[in-house]
Amino acid sequence: MLLPIRSIAVSTGVLCFFAIGIIGSLGGLSPHICCKRAVLGAAVAYIVARTALRVVNAILTQAVIASQIRKMENPGDSGNRRYGTDN
Repeated sequence: MLLPIRSIAVSTGVLCFFAIGIIGSLGGLSPHICCKRAVLGAAVAYIVARTALRVVNAILTQAVIASQIRKMENPGDSGNRRYGTDN
């Protein structure tokens, strides 16, 4: 099953926005600077999460395709070779 890219990426961006904002305000930065850094950090986190999830989905898709191809190549193989039975 593929991972939902948009919802995970948005959640990551929102989490990073608040984390960076809180850290900046605790550090004594002005609200304007905090907001700028939080928005930029959230945008970067969104882009990184979206890219990483696309890579994960591509790997999962390739694994499923390879599994289906192996099943089609060995239609009589029931997978019991490991246990020594030919059922």
